[in-house]
Amino acid sequence: MIKLFEEEMKDQGRRSSKGNQLKFERNGNWYKTDYLGYEGLVEYTVSKLLAFSNLDELEYVDYNLEQIEYNGNIFNGCKSKDFTDEWSLITLERLFKSTYGTGLNEMIYSIPNHSDRLRILVDQVERATGIKDFGRYMSKMLTIDALFLNEDRHTHNIAVMTDNEGRFKLAPIFDNGAGLMSDTMMEYPLSKDVLLNIDKVKSKTFCDDFSEQVDIAERLYGQHIEFDFGYNEVKTIVDMADIYNDDVKVRVIELIMQMRRKYEYLFSKTK
Repeated sequence: MIKLFEEEMKDQGRRSSKGNQLKFERNGNWYKTDYLGYEGLVEYTVSKLLAFSNLDELEYVDYNLEQIEYNGNIFNGCKSKDFTDEWSLITLERLFKSTYGTGLNEMIYSIPNHSDRLRILVDQVERATGIKDFGRYMSKMLTIDALFLNEDRHTHNIAVMTDNEGRFKLAPIFDNGAGLMSDTMMEYPLSKDVLLNIDKVKSKTFCDDFSEQVDIAERLYGQHIEFDFGYNEVKTIVDMADIYNDDVKVRVIELIMQMRRKYEYLFSKTK
């Protein structure tokens, strides 16, 4: 457990459709509290499972669990290393407003065709930043979001990195805490049958269907991520999260295995 204070609170300029968690920075570490359910458990679990993918370890943020004391209250949550290293995060929404004078969300949803939405997003990010292969990056991110049901990946929650000289580079994949039906307060109470409610979870990047987003991304930019984990790896990782109740952990394991079955083509045949 760590005790954190108001002067250590950090605003990274990103908005969530789910409300905002308390966020702190101390000694090169970032901390986030749970807000609507078990966001910290999801951040931790997803990052540990990404270690069983073909992603390089620098392509995603590694999270660990932490209990956080703030203002006399104790919260479950997670922590990670500050990956910015003298760079700053800028959301795509803010990037588009500063570059083109209009927000990305407004631009996307003025376009009827879903494939065109992603194509224009990628083309305009590459044009504004000089980053190459942003489509490849989006294909990876959208696949991760689909596999782990991250319903909070919108234009305020995708970012690139910039420095004082105006250079840009890709940010590692992070902020997966709204996945795996972690909102137990409003949307997905633990009393609900998860398998009956999976179809109610909607994506937000450029349409409301996870599978359609992945299909479009793979068709435009290719499939660039695969996984190699099964039930034993999932259970081992989740069981180590001893600050969470068993009913939460059972739900997370059940959801991951259900989504693994849905996206079986992404997985090694050895598991």
